[in-house]
Amino acid sequence: MVRRLSYVYDPMCSWCWAFNNVWQETLAKLPADIEVRYLLGGLAADNDQVMPLAMQQSIKGYWQQIQQQLPSTEFNYAFWDECEPRRSTYPACRAVIAARAQNPQAEPAMLLAIQRAYYLQAKNPSNDDVLIECAKSIGLDEVVFSESLEQAGTQQALLTELSYVRSIGVSSFPSLVLEQEGQLKLLNHDYKDPEILLKQLR
Repeated sequence: MVRRLSYVYDPMCSWCWAFNNVWQETLAKLPADIEVRYLLGGLAADNDQVMPLAMQQSIKGYWQQIQQQLPSTEFNYAFWDECEPRRSTYPACRAVIAARAQNPQAEPAMLLAIQRAYYLQAKNPSNDDVLIECAKSIGLDEVVFSESLEQAGTQQALLTELSYVRSIGVSSFPSLVLEQEGQLKLLNHDYKDPEILLKQLR
């Protein structure tokens, strides 16, 4: 019987970026009966306002905290000087859904492209032009992607997914949920050791 492992994340969640290396190691060692599903968490709804300075300092502080605990996690702090940060992760979430619509296998690559644009290249994934550039970089048709990004159905798909995530009790990211014989179980994970998660799957 196939078991399903749901990885619940937000493309602009700094702790998801910090978890990336362990997640990749986990994927490489998963038991054969595990099927992986990605689910979007939706940290912050659409907002056209520039983040208040206090919020910018707070999020920058999270980055610094992560680097202290996980020195291998890179951040490009130029983002805070070169971009106009908005507390809005829904555009990046819709971008993942648009990528999925074009190629169901493209989600992991799209996630990584958004994370690299944000955390390494100091680009703003709250902006559609950055998201279109990410889609193009992983081989998606940018015209089809751009159209999908703006469709009402893409927003509705996001809201439906967020509602499901809340219904299973997930409110922090990343979260790992195992579905087995109709039962859901929230798993423990560690940002340094993939074995913490893998032991629960064997």
